[in-house]
Amino acid sequence: MSERPPGLLVLVVGPSGVGKDTLLSSTRQALDNDKRFSFVRRVGTRPADHDLEDHITLDAVEFAEALANDRLALSWQAHGYDYGLPISVDTDLALGRVVVANVARHAVGQAIAKYPTCRVVMITAEISRRAERLARLGRESRDQITSRLAREGGGLPADISPIVIDNSGSVGIGVTAFVMTLRALADE
Repeated sequence: MSERPPGLLVLVVGPSGVGKDTLLSSTRQALDNDKRFSFVRRVGTRPADHDLEDHITLDAVEFAEALANDRLALSWQAHGYDYGLPISVDTDLALGRVVVANVARHAVGQAIAKYPTCRVVMITAEISRRAERLARLGRESRDQITSRLAREGGGLPADISPIVIDNSGSVGIGVTAFVMTLRALADE
């Protein structure tokens, strides 16, 4: 019987407009003094706009070099861009931390293959709230938003039962639920 690795990777997933980045940022601040937790910023080839999506931007050549030189713990593509998690994930896990990372739903299978004990937290929100948030971002027309909301499905492997956090209400309620979830996972 193998022992559980000292740390735990928590994969945060959910469709556009549920407020993942807002929850991650506010939860990171709430847990800032608790050294059991590490919040990882993903890297990506999409130009960064910190109001829309929090990641470190690499150009395509830099991303390819990071991938070729084993500086990424995980990598995936989404919406025509390359994304990944830095290799620091492995260091934080070795140090026993709960590592929290925002990933695409279709990257979960790959992550579980590499980190079998990881947990998945699915952020959800009522469709009307998602539509309102997406409209506020101003990246897409009303028709594009309607199309996006209509086509987004589960995308998780069939055998995954995520922990679900409904972020339809206030940020404070969502952050409280997320903090409680992460503390419970750290205490397992």
